[in-house]
Amino acid sequence: MKKKHYEAAVDELHCELVAMARWVVTSGARVVVLFEGRDTAGKGGVIKTFSHYLNPRMCRAVALGKPDDREQGQWYFQRYVEHLPTAGEIVLFDRSWYNRAGVEKVMGFASDEQVQAFLAQAPQFERQLTDDGVLLFKYWLTCDQKKQEERFAERLEDPLKRWKLSPMDLAAREKYREYTKAREAMLAATHTPHAPWTLVDFNDQKRGRLTLIRDFLDRIPDRHVDPPEICLDDLDGKPAKEEFDIVQPIPPFPLD
Repeated sequence: MKKKHYEAAVDELHCELVAMARWVVTSGARVVVLFEGRDTAGKGGVIKTFSHYLNPRMCRAVALGKPDDREQGQWYFQRYVEHLPTAGEIVLFDRSWYNRAGVEKVMGFASDEQVQAFLAQAPQFERQLTDDGVLLFKYWLTCDQKKQEERFAERLEDPLKRWKLSPMDLAAREKYREYTKAREAMLAATHTPHAPWTLVDFNDQKRGRLTLIRDFLDRIPDRHVDPPEICLDDLDGKPAKEEFDIVQPIPPFPLD
């Protein structure tokens, strides 16, 4: 997409997202969005686009790292439960409990028995969430291996993105087909009427972001909430200038 077309489209979606968030706060809805997909697919980028203009007090992203010793001894879903939203809140999971059906399965961090138990329990866990009124959205970002390799190379060359290239990413590069098989098994077991999966093409990340956010907004209940009326009355007297008493500020950054 041309940059100007993308920016115009995403600006319109941002306005709708702000209105959606106003409804979430007013209604007390609880919204959970899962972002899953291959490395480099674009999960972080779409989450940033999604939350860019939303109040961080009511929309937060969750990206959990490797479980510690205590978490490894817990019920598998337990570490995720504590991050679920309260009334009037949106939580965006940058990877989620589906790690067990993906990276943990493919890289050998979970046994076959653990993976099969997860695939059986996940629909029940999600049924409890949706029965309690949680609005649950599950997105899988698709990405061809050729495009993935291009993005890995870009990360390697860009000092601002190099941190994204982890040893785990390098090990997973050789297991593209294994991840495909794991994903298909996951979809077969966990694509349910109460918590369906939605696959979005992210070979073009800009178009993918627009597609995903548009789908999300179209599935949110159409509940319009007018913004509060605010009137900025004239100030008494002239606007004040910032004053400093004891500590002096540093001079502005030079432009020349």
